[in-house]
Amino acid sequence: MNRKIAKTFALGSYAMVVVLGVWSHAQAQDAKTPYPSMAPLDQYLMERNAEIALARSAAPEAISRDAEVLVLGRHGYETAVKGKNGFVCVVERGWMSPFDGDGSAGFWNPKLRGPVCFNPPAARSILPMTYKRTEMVLAGESKAQIIDGIKMFMKQELPPLEPGAMSYMMSKEQYLSDEGNHHWMAHLMFYTPLMDGAVWGADLPKSPVMLNPQFRGAPEPIDVFMVPAGWWSDGTPDLHGAM
Repeated sequence: MNRKIAKTFALGSYAMVVVLGVWSHAQAQDAKTPYPSMAPLDQYLMERNAEIALARSAAPEAISRDAEVLVLGRHGYETAVKGKNGFVCVVERGWMSPFDGDGSAGFWNPKLRGPVCFNPPAARSILPMTYKRTEMVLAGESKAQIIDGIKMFMKQELPPLEPGAMSYMMSKEQYLSDEGNHHWMAHLMFYTPLMDGAVWGADLPKSPVMLNPQFRGAPEPIDVFMVPAGWWSDGTPDLHGAM
């Protein structure tokens, strides 16, 4: 497995989720980055049915068919399909990337699409971060303003991180970088309080666990551990994720 790619990976989706944008630290600091600011909003939007299908592709059909599905509108995420099982599937955009450092060069990239499906604990305690970032982005706020807004949100409104919070990111159609393997690999994400990655054996030789740099307390107070799934949500093998 390419550990360098894993460490420079960021969405999210949101997430997640987002793990979005496979970029090196040097690229993130490059003044010639092609996405220095937000593009016109239309470039981030999708046709509604296409977005529903993409969001659902984040998880196996047995999970996503009964999940709530969100789509991005001009004023934020909207519920397109009501769910029955407590899962929530959504396509996160580039602004779920880190604000600075590894992965941050994709923050304003309008092409990034990170389908992610949150389990019920994550839908209650992680998804609110996607809502908040998106709300501030669509209000035209800068990265600095968004960071300040999230810090205030954490103090006043952010729900406590629930035990067992995790998400699926197993879509063949995810677009996570302009370079190399756009789809990266199918994987699961586990959300924890900030901790030493060694507790999970993350990023050690032959370990399948990777520590995602998406949040890391800058400013959201969580870590995201990623584990390759080995197959895509449709059941076909993911050769990139093979150990």
